[in-house]
Amino acid sequence: MALRKELLKSIWYAFTALDVEKSGKVSKSQLKVLSHNLYTVLHIPHDPVALEEHFRDDDDGPVSSQGYMPYLNKYILDKVEEGAFVKEHFDELCWTLTAKKNYRADSNGNSMLSNQDAFRLWCLFNFLSEDKYPLIMVPDEVEYLLKKVLSSMSLEGYLWKRGHLRRNWAERWFQLQPSCLCYFGSEECKEKRGTIPLDAHCCVEVLPDRDGKRCMFCVKTATRTYEMSASDTRQRQEWTAAIQMAIRLRAEGKTSLHKDLKQKRREQREQRERRRAAKEEELLRLQQLQEEKERKLQELELLQEAQRQAERLLQEEEERRRSQHRELQQALEGQLRAAEQARASMQAEMELKREEAARQQQRIRELEEMQQRLQEALHLEVKARRDEEAVRLAQTRLLEEEEEKLKQLMRLKEEQERYIERAQQEKEELQQEMAQQSRSLQQAQQQLEEVRHNRQRADEDVEAAQRKLRQASTNVKHWNVQMNRLMHPIEPGDKRPTTSSSFTGFQPPLLARRDSSLKRLTRWGSQGSRTSSPTGSEQQKSLNGGDEAPVLASTPQEDKLDPAPEN
Repeated sequence: MALRKELLKSIWYAFTALDVEKSGKVSKSQLKVLSHNLYTVLHIPHDPVALEEHFRDDDDGPVSSQGYMPYLNKYILDKVEEGAFVKEHFDELCWTLTAKKNYRADSNGNSMLSNQDAFRLWCLFNFLSEDKYPLIMVPDEVEYLLKKVLSSMSLEGYLWKRGHLRRNWAERWFQLQPSCLCYFGSEECKEKRGTIPLDAHCCVEVLPDRDGKRCMFCVKTATRTYEMSASDTRQRQEWTAAIQMAIRLRAEGKTSLHKDLKQKRREQREQRERRRAAKEEELLRLQQLQEEKERKLQELELLQEAQRQAERLLQEEEERRRSQHRELQQALEGQLRAAEQARASMQAEMELKREEAARQQQRIRELEEMQQRLQEALHLEVKARRDEEAVRLAQTRLLEEEEEKLKQLMRLKEEQERYIERAQQEKEELQQEMAQQSRSLQQAQQQLEEVRHNRQRADEDVEAAQRKLRQASTNVKHWNVQMNRLMHPIEPGDKRPTTSSSFTGFQPPLLARRDSSLKRLTRWGSQGSRTSSPTGSEQQKSLNGGDEAPVLASTPQEDKLDPAPEN
């Protein structure tokens, strides 16, 4: 297959050179001459009638390359045997046809390249060109060709060789060929002195310096050992490496190293193309991932913005509730002032104190019950606050889980779409749950404010009732004491006071004390109309039966009002 491709390249040039009009077709007479020459150089038996039989239905005009290819494959290329012909003769035939069209000299017959050099470059171009028509060379192969042209395509030079019989040293001109190492008397290569065959049984060894020669090495064959000496170490290294490469190619059955190098370069180019395609695909995939990441970040920013808006709405709602609370508190203060005014007006209703006391006791019991309910409401408030904190913790945990899921989205590309749908569903559920919890929280806070308001109002009512009860109790005790003092009956046998200073029972301080007591009674009566007064039954009992009323301990206020001692 490789030989067929190499032959087709040269034949394509020959066919193109015969197409003078550049129409893609060549006359049958010219194709007969080309086919006859190909038969000759490829050492294939001639078949003059095969071309006429093959193109029997196409006698009207020339033949295209597509029409000539079946004949070329069937009658020529399929019969070619490798080694049965000389490749250089075949290339020279095709170059002869190609040079008429592509190689031109100037009017004086001079050219930058000789015909032989142009032929060699043409062979190199065919060898290094791709298997695509029209034939072209990739930049890598052009660079390789230029390097080889500038350096050298074959290894040759002077080496010292030791004789086999006389064992003397002589300088010879060596040329390394694929199958042998030839040496001549001079670089003109006119007198060939010998040939060293290279096969799988040969080897190259480096020898130590001796007999005044340095940089020595030897080539061992199956029948003889050839000793040689180079001018320096670098030259010896080049010769030994080149000979070893030729031996290896012969052992592997290969005729040229350049074909392997060409195949390797082609494989390397294909690998580079695959790597470049893979890299472009990877870059495209990374770009898609980056776009997906940016889209996710935008969605996350939208979610964060929505959360911030929700927080702002909550803050506004909190401010609105606080303002309502302040307004309610001001209204309550106004009501409290009105209640104080009402309490001042209620002090005039002292005769209805008994029923008021009963009502106050009932009110106290209701207030105690209210206090219990307030305590229960307080417990409910604490529980609601705990529930609110649990909800906030749950929201924080859900947000953390959402962030973790977003990170997993970037790492797990295989489950991206499914995870996005699941995350969207979870976000919708979370938003619904947050809205529901916000509504529940608002209702709980409203209930808590109502409970606080009721509790404050109940505490104020209880405190006012307690103050009234204490004042009433104090007034009752005071009136009992005063009535006992003033209304004590005069028993028979008691001494009446006289105005004469000689009467032994005369007690002026007692009379003065009674007068002062009457004055205080009058003053307290005027004050009792504003504060409180004892019930009618208690007054009657104090007036009629002074012995039955108990004498209560005097208060500090009484001591201040009645400082005079009794006799």
